[in-house]
Amino acid sequence: MTSQTTIDKAGPGDPAPPAPSGATPGRGLRGHPWFTLITVAVGVMMVALDGTIVAIANPAIASDLGATFAEVQWITNAYFLALAVALITAGKLGDRFGHRQTFLIGVVGFAAASGAIGLSDSIALVITFRVLQGLFGALLMPAALGLLRATFPAEKLNMAIGIWGMVIGASTAGGPILGGVLVEHVNWQSVFFINVPVGVLAVALGAWILLDHRAQNAPRSFDLLGIGLLSGAMFCLVWALIKAPEWGWGDGKTWGFIAVSVVGFALFAVWETKVKEPLIPLGLFRSVPLSAGVVLMVLMAIAFMGGLFFVTFYLQNVHGMSPVDAGLHLLPLTGMMIVGSPLAGAMITRFGPRIPLAGGMACTALAMYGMSTLETDTGSGLMSLWFALLGLGLAPVMVGATEVIVGNAPMELSGVAGGLQQAAMQIGGSLGTAVLGAVMASKVDSDLAGNWKDAGLPPLTPEQTAQANEAVQVGVAPVAEGTPPEIAAKITDVAHDTFISGMSMASLTAAAVAALAVVVAFFTKRGENAEAGAGVGHI
Repeated sequence: MTSQTTIDKAGPGDPAPPAPSGATPGRGLRGHPWFTLITVAVGVMMVALDGTIVAIANPAIASDLGATFAEVQWITNAYFLALAVALITAGKLGDRFGHRQTFLIGVVGFAAASGAIGLSDSIALVITFRVLQGLFGALLMPAALGLLRATFPAEKLNMAIGIWGMVIGASTAGGPILGGVLVEHVNWQSVFFINVPVGVLAVALGAWILLDHRAQNAPRSFDLLGIGLLSGAMFCLVWALIKAPEWGWGDGKTWGFIAVSVVGFALFAVWETKVKEPLIPLGLFRSVPLSAGVVLMVLMAIAFMGGLFFVTFYLQNVHGMSPVDAGLHLLPLTGMMIVGSPLAGAMITRFGPRIPLAGGMACTALAMYGMSTLETDTGSGLMSLWFALLGLGLAPVMVGATEVIVGNAPMELSGVAGGLQQAAMQIGGSLGTAVLGAVMASKVDSDLAGNWKDAGLPPLTPEQTAQANEAVQVGVAPVAEGTPPEIAAKITDVAHDTFISGMSMASLTAAAVAALAVVVAFFTKRGENAEAGAGVGHI
């Protein structure tokens, strides 16, 4: 496929554009590939970190602001909902107006919204500003990928995406550790205030280093109806996934939103074939490798995010660890992602993505199977082995699937491709939490009553049974105040054993999803358009 010529816009008074090779910067550091990577990594780190760091602060926020459990859930849900709905549209904005400007606006908005949350004195304001965080984060993430795609020559793109993936993985896994330290030793507001200096640093670096690259045939208009249809369909889908645990999978509201989502996606697909400049040219999906990369990212996120969701409850509520200790026990996962991501980038550059992706998902499947064998008294050594294997398996997938999606899209659609990659990950994470949560709930519902009876505990009323089920699904023993110690010990044993059986079933389900992803990985191949980035001539 013919590479697209790019137009570099440096702005008034800026140095000359880089040399045609794309590897040699102009005067100073503007447009330098590796410094561009450092700059976008600082910005992306904020968004990835906020996906998990806030969970540790939620109890303190609830206590300080008098929030209900449902309101606290929306601190997380509002962020992910806004992020997932806006990602593809935000990618299109970057393709239209330039990824440098979009990235900088995203960073400024994200940091400002973070500071506003720290100053908020009501849960309503916290949730409102979390929505803004998600929207600005959506601007930032695809723009970062677009900048990397445009800046790095083809032979170095995988290594760059490897380091980019390493930053996301490390930030996601390290969020609970940093959050635990800040909440324990400072306050919950510091979890948000920390983004302000990081944002200032990212803006300063971006203004100094980033060079805008735009494809010559970049989109010149907006598909407003397409944006509305896609945003509505995405909202209904993610909303249904978020609310399914509360409403139930058999509830008419859950399937009503899913049905509206399906209709919305169908109308969007029809409209995209008629509009002159579509939001997502459906011809993109004629690329089997690109489509396989999107599916692979969804399946990976289902296994990873869904499985990790229960591990945090296992460490804190079953093993009784503090949030900081739980985060430290996940360091093998973080460490292997940090080490494995750049190595995966080098492997993919040399051998292509197919084998590393299939091998990574096979390791992920094995790790999830291993996590299904965890017991209430499993030692740290065995836990660390499975966590490390999971990190080793995820690293090539984070790198390879990203390269497959972005590299198989035309240069002028690199932002949309970056939005697709991130949206696939967000939808997969929501699906993983919802589906594996349903597996956990079903297993607890079927086992708890029998285990309770077998332990010789007093029978529960229907209302007490429902409350006990909810508690056990997150590993909490439903011990009422004033319960005699010997009865409390029995209840705790029953609760933890039942939770373990549910987590085991959820982990096996995640392992099956990862095994399916191994097959999907064989449909991927190196990006046909990777050479359309920095390795082409500049005007």
